[in-house]
Amino acid sequence: MIRVLLVEDSATMRHHLRESLAADPELQVVGEATDGGDAVAMVARLRPDVVTMDMMLPTMSGLVATEHIMAEHPTPILVVSSADRRELFSTYNALAAGAVDVLEKPRGDASDADWGRRLCAAVRLVSRIRVITHPRARLDGRGKPAAPVTPAPVVPLPQDSLHAVALGSSTGGPGALTDLLRALPAGFRPPILCVQHIAASEPFAVAFSDWLAGQTGRDVSYARDRTPLAALAGRVVLAPPDRHLLVREGMVRLSDAPPRHSCRPSVDVLFESVAAEYGPSAAGCLLTGMGRDGAEGLLMMRNRGAVTFAQDEASCVVYGMPREAALLGAAVHVLSPARIAARLVELQPAGSRR
Repeated sequence: MIRVLLVEDSATMRHHLRESLAADPELQVVGEATDGGDAVAMVARLRPDVVTMDMMLPTMSGLVATEHIMAEHPTPILVVSSADRRELFSTYNALAAGAVDVLEKPRGDASDADWGRRLCAAVRLVSRIRVITHPRARLDGRGKPAAPVTPAPVVPLPQDSLHAVALGSSTGGPGALTDLLRALPAGFRPPILCVQHIAASEPFAVAFSDWLAGQTGRDVSYARDRTPLAALAGRVVLAPPDRHLLVREGMVRLSDAPPRHSCRPSVDVLFESVAAEYGPSAAGCLLTGMGRDGAEGLLMMRNRGAVTFAQDEASCVVYGMPREAALLGAAVHVLSPARIAARLVELQPAGSRR
């Protein structure tokens, strides 16, 4: 049995959650909390396999409860939240603090028909993820910035500049991307192209760029078709919801081509295009995530001379995609996000590292 703790202050929503989970004989609701403080105490007492977490709770918010749980009794957390803008930002903060995934609450329209099935599937998926005491938990000073990273020296690229950095991430990605982008200096000029798998609905995905910009202080936006890459220096460009992101003939392109590894956008599509377009004057980074999207694309980048990175197991929420890359020999370096950032800086010619 998968033991589930429900955290939700609305009696109507708790009933809906309970009834939906009851349809799956292998899911058992072992407790219900209406406040974040109660949730933290019940996790310590009941030790559930999964927590479904609302964000807007009285007394102690879902975000603060998530931080406490991940710091004290790490447990897979599925955020069940609405698409209200204020709640969206709390949701992404919770994902960065260690929550595993997000499911939008029922909308009250035709999309609700299979909501219960999607909830059960999400709970099952989340229950399989091994979580650890989260390094970004902001309790008792544990959230203070890490000491500056001093990596071993690397040889700068022989080209005049690093033309593009391609990033791919999935489960756990919001936190990993934040850590990597925060560790880059403000003057880091190569454009950063990013595919982040977001399983939630479009409102959740669209808000991600604003949230990531606020977390990192960088210029973050969704890609626009046919934008010259030369115009994107110093910017972070995200794949839009349900569109592949790639580069071709010096321009950002968007595609409605079929999914790869059940993913659209796909990390492999981005990496393969960057490998073909920029070869040894590019860098590829594959971060935390479930599945294998991006591993073959990263290998193609390495074979074309790019410098390639995979996130290390110790810092991953899910060591799936990076593990596949490591098994293929696709990653030149296997490092934490902050150390990846330090290596990216060293790849630039000395005169451009400001």
